[in-house]
Amino acid sequence: MTTGLVRTVRGDLDPAELGVCDAHDHLFFRSALLPGQELDDVPAAAAELAAFHAAGGRAVVQWTPHGLGRRAAELPALSEAAGVHLVAATGLHRAAHYPELPDPERWAELFTAELTTGIGPDGPKAGLIKVAGGFHGLDAHARRTMAAAAAAHHATGAPIAVHHELGSAATEVLELLCGRLEVPPHRVLLGHLNRFPDSWVHRELASSGAFLAFDGPSRANAATDWRLLDSLRELVEAGHGGQLLLGGDTVTAAARSTADGPGMPFLLTGLRPRIAALLGEPVAELILRENPARAFAVDWR
Repeated sequence: MTTGLVRTVRGDLDPAELGVCDAHDHLFFRSALLPGQELDDVPAAAAELAAFHAAGGRAVVQWTPHGLGRRAAELPALSEAAGVHLVAATGLHRAAHYPELPDPERWAELFTAELTTGIGPDGPKAGLIKVAGGFHGLDAHARRTMAAAAAAHHATGAPIAVHHELGSAATEVLELLCGRLEVPPHRVLLGHLNRFPDSWVHRELASSGAFLAFDGPSRANAATDWRLLDSLRELVEAGHGGQLLLGGDTVTAAARSTADGPGMPFLLTGLRPRIAALLGEPVAELILRENPARAFAVDWR
């Protein structure tokens, strides 16, 4: 039985009520690295959530961290209107995404405050911490961000979700977060592993007890769709089905389903039937419903 509560933008939720979940996506996202491709339109976000709900989706975890246009104050109304639970994030992405960063001495305090009192003066509480590694390594920014995230985790219990650049450096992330910084592995979500489809590495990461997120499953140029099912099958057969998460990771307006992209509904209309056909409906339910409930449920401190 899953214990704890999922901290959504409309309050803490019994994990049994979370439902079918897109475990990594974005309703809003603005980055210096993606000029002209911002997700910054409230009606478009509402339409995408409605399409996800129509496909059977009931929860979305937005991994957009501090300073990248989260529009957190908009999230509760969007959640209520769509009938979709939303989880917001605190934390920081790679330094390259920002024109400037907040004072590093305050990062842990900032993350903790956004988890416990809210995002800004009128925003909801965050329910997870988002951080990022680098390409095949961790630079000083990543290490400092992860140290602040670990401090915020120890203060609150919040899970830490990690962006891995092209799916790399996940081993280094675990060594830092779960080794030196003493974050329990089951509180760490390793993202973008579909972009580095090495089955041996995946099994090694899974053996730690961390959650493994396969997100962005419409990006054929990033070795996703055509290898994703094999990656999932190998991990399920190795006994790690209970650690797998799926997300859409929609980061540009053109990728939304309402703009001729696959968007959030693709997880359920395109990918879920293939998972059920290959691995069985119980595995599809495990990955899309049961695992997110455990990954995001926290005994909040």
